Amino acid sequence: MAVNVAIIGCGLIGKKRAAEIAKDKEARLLFVVDIHQESAEKLASQHHCQALVDWTEAVSSPEVDAVIVSTPNHLSAEIAIHALQMGKDLLVEKPFGRNFLESKAILDAATKSKRTLIVKTGFNHRFHPAIAKAKNLIDQGVIGKLLSLRARYGHGGRPGMEKEWRASKSLCGGGELLDQGIHIIDLMQWFGGGWAEVYASLNTAFWPMDVEDNAFVLGKTLSGADAMFHVSWTQWKNLFSFELFGSKGSLHIQGLGGSYGQETLECMLRKLEGGPPEIKTFSYPDEDISWKLEWEEFKKAIFARTPPLGNGEDGCRANQVIAAIEQSNLQKTRVLLHE
Repeated sequence: MAVNVAIIGCGLIGKKRAAEIAKDKEARLLFVVDIHQESAEKLASQHHCQALVDWTEAVSSPEVDAVIVSTPNHLSAEIAIHALQMGKDLLVEKPFGRNFLESKAILDAATKSKRTLIVKTGFNHRFHPAIAKAKNLIDQGVIGKLLSLRARYGHGGRPGMEKEWRASKSLCGGGELLDQGIHIIDLMQWFGGGWAEVYASLNTAFWPMDVEDNAFVLGKTLSGADAMFHVSWTQWKNLFSFELFGSKGSLHIQGLGGSYGQETLECMLRKLEGGPPEIKTFSYPDEDISWKLEWEEFKKAIFARTPPLGNGEDGCRANQVIAAIEQSNLQKTRVLLHE
């Protein structure tokens, strides 16, 4: 038994997805689709599948079991909804639509289906080994009650970035908050049990564009932990830092591999008598395996017909948090998500 897959969008992420599916004996990549025919044909030639420019042809094919949407944000909701209406299991790369309304529309389409469909958001950061290890340690109670979370994530952009679709509010839906910030939002709701409130400041500090290039957010999770993060397109040296502080110790994740530096997890356990904590470091020097592990999670969910880790509801909730953050920025006030 194999899962027959169509990938819509042959950019960087579509290529990563195609590479993992092509190596899997329990999957067949049938179609790759891109509005740029050359891009589709090049990827198709690498993985011995069919290239298309019309996504409706792939999504409507009775041979296709699952659709992966890795297009620019303004196209994802329409494609996702049509795929669900055609009875296909679905993975939508983050964000799960440009905004909360689009997210809800995608989920509504899944609910209306005649059969239970697998709907997943592309939150590959959950599958980075240091992050997965940290979640395991948290669940085991190693650092005690979770007290607070703190994160920084960003890069410095690239020449001409202000002309890309990511710089357009109408095409993207938002800036750095929706680009990299949504990963932090998802991780904090995963570790902290959801968001209870936010207070935020969004700023276009450097890049000439109509979306934010920096976002500063304070908040509180449903578990009662305080949370704060800063995401930036003016982080001139690529950075990923995610910290969790508990009653017995703390965890610090740094790096994602590649230009973000080697992925590591530092576990620090406080001593009752005081003084420097006991420190254990876990290092993950190998190549990024998050894409492989996330594909395997999606495939497992398809075979078992069970909700995947990082499902559509998680993607929708992340967009709901972003809506609250944008409201807080406009109104200069704290916004409650659960009253």
